[in-house]
Amino acid sequence: MRPYRPIAFRRGQQGVVLIVALVFLLLLTVMALAASGRSLLQERMAGAARSALQAQWSAETALRGAEWQLFQGNTVSCYDSSVTASTTAATFRQSTGWFTTGGTVYQPMDYTATGGNSALAYNPVYIVEYLGLDRTPGQGASQASEVGESSTSTGKAYMYRITARAVGGNPNIVRVVESTFASSTFVSCGLS
Repeated sequence: MRPYRPIAFRRGQQGVVLIVALVFLLLLTVMALAASGRSLLQERMAGAARSALQAQWSAETALRGAEWQLFQGNTVSCYDSSVTASTTAATFRQSTGWFTTGGTVYQPMDYTATGGNSALAYNPVYIVEYLGLDRTPGQGASQASEVGESSTSTGKAYMYRITARAVGGNPNIVRVVESTFASSTFVSCGLS
């Protein structure tokens, strides 16, 4: 038998395969990091969209709840728009951050304690402004600034502006919704 002799081309390799394998491993690592970064960004965007929807829905809920109180004829805390105290209401409507001064917390249940990811950062808040008496079309000129007329006249409606503010799970996402509500009966306001 002949002794084993290595073939000449094996002596010419100096770890080139190892370097190529490390370069491929580095490329795969960079691709994996880019993919995970993209998925984290998408997760954050989905969370922000969810929080915005929660804020919108809770503001709408508070708005409809205040409208229901007016429809039932229940006494609500409200401001008279002809009085200078309505600057509180204007600040409530126009503030960019979470602002609750002068508002009423809408809390048929505690929305901050519903548990899990469905909890809100704060309970929604609403404010009601009495706009005055208005007449339906065909009953004369608009009297939105007219106060103190009898509600027994036909075709008259008491006008209220309701503004609701809410946040979702993220307290930085604020939604403000507003409606004008007409009631055939006068609802006494707790504030002036």
